Amino acid sequence: MLGFTRLVLTICLALASATLWSAPSRADTSRYAAFVVDQSTGVVMHSRRSEAERYPASLTKMMTLYMLFEAIERGEIGLQDQIRVSENAANAVPSRLGLESGDTITAETAIRALIIKSANDVAVAVGERLGGGESRFATLMTERAGELGLTQTVFRNASGLPDRRQTTTARDMARLAIALQRDYPQYFHYFNEESFTYNGRTYRNHNSLVGRVEGVDGLKTGYIRASGFNVVVSAERGDHRIVAVVMGGPSAAARDAHAEELLEAAFDTLEQREDTRLFAALASPRVSPMRQQELIAMDVAALHLAEPTEMGSSQPAPPVRIVLADEDEMGQPRISDTASPAERPSLLRGAWSVQVGAYNSADQARDQLDRVTAYSLTLNEAQPAARSVDINGSRLWRARFESLTEDEARQACEDLSARREACFAVAPGR
Repeated sequence: MLGFTRLVLTICLALASATLWSAPSRADTSRYAAFVVDQSTGVVMHSRRSEAERYPASLTKMMTLYMLFEAIERGEIGLQDQIRVSENAANAVPSRLGLESGDTITAETAIRALIIKSANDVAVAVGERLGGGESRFATLMTERAGELGLTQTVFRNASGLPDRRQTTTARDMARLAIALQRDYPQYFHYFNEESFTYNGRTYRNHNSLVGRVEGVDGLKTGYIRASGFNVVVSAERGDHRIVAVVMGGPSAAARDAHAEELLEAAFDTLEQREDTRLFAALASPRVSPMRQQELIAMDVAALHLAEPTEMGSSQPAPPVRIVLADEDEMGQPRISDTASPAERPSLLRGAWSVQVGAYNSADQARDQLDRVTAYSLTLNEAQPAARSVDINGSRLWRARFESLTEDEARQACEDLSARREACFAVAPGR
C-alpha cells in the first residue's frame, strides 16, 4: 500500500509539472531543455533535450566563479585582494552592482555579487583581472570547461550577456554545477546565501529556491531574451544530492516552479525505490541470500524502472540507467574487486582508462564496448572491461577501455565525443 501511494504521488507531481510548464507559453518549447541527475550516484533521473544547443545567459557566471575559485586556491588572488573596475566593466549593461571606473572591490564581494546579484560589471572586472582581458578570459574559460568535460560549451564573455556564439547544453551545465561542489566545497556556501549588502544596499538572491525549498543550497539563475529563463539548482537530502537544470522557461516563476517539481519528483522517486527494496526484503520468505536478492530484483523490476520514461508521462519513475557515469563528476563509489583476471588492467602499457557508460548488466556494458570500439583507432590497443560497482546496494557495470596512456585516453575521448558518444578519461587508481 505504501508503494502504491508513493506511485500515485509521483505521477501527480509529474503531471502537475507538465501542466504547469505548458500552460504559460507553447512558443518557449523550442528553447526548453531539462536535466536531472543524482550527483551521489551518477544516475540520470530525467533528461529532455539535454544535449540541444542552448544559450547559458548568466549561468555563464558559474564558470567565471569556478575560474575565480581556482585562482584563489592557486594563490593568484586572495579573498580580500582588491579587483579594479575598468571603464569597460563599469559600462556593462544590467544587471549591475553600479560600480564606476576606478572603483575596487574585494574578491569575496565579487563572489557574492556574481552569485546573488548576478552583476555583469563585476563579471567583466573579474575576467579582466584573471585573464588580462575579458576576451582572453573567455578563451581560458572554454579551455578549462573542456577539461572538466563540458564538451559542447563555448564561452565568449564572462557574464553571459548576448553572444550567438556562446552556447552550452543542459547536461554541460549540470557537469559544471557538480564540478563546483566537488572541487571547491569550501566556497560552495556562498551559493546558499539568500542576500548580501554592498554600500548600504541589500540584494536578494535571484534564485528563489534557496532558503525556501528543502535541501536547496545553490546554484544560479540566468536570463537573456534568446535563452528564456534558466536555472541550475542543487539540493541535498539524506544521502542524495540532486542537480536539476531547467533552460528556456517562459517566466522566472514558471522556471522556478518547474525546477522545484523536478527536484521533488526526483527525491520521491529515490525514496520510492528505497521503500520498494525494503518492502521486498521484508515480504520475502526466509530463503538463501542469493534467492532473496532475486526476489528483491523482481519487485523492483515490477515498477518498470528500466523502461524509458519522461517526467510528465504516465510512468512513475525515470529509468535506472547511468548516462553521466563520470565518477570524477558524480562521486567515487567503491569498485568491486570481483573482476575476472581477463578484465583486470594490464600494467605493461599504461594505467589510464576511458569509461563509455555504466549499465544494469555486464552484457549491456560489453555490448557498448563492442559498439564504440571502431570509433577510435586508439581503442584497438586497449583492454575492454566490464567492471562491477556497488552503489547504494545496487550493482552496476562500468564499460571501460583500460591499459592506456593519458594521451591515448584523452585522444580516445576526443574521437568518441566527435561521434556524440559519452566518454571520460579515468586517471590511475580511479
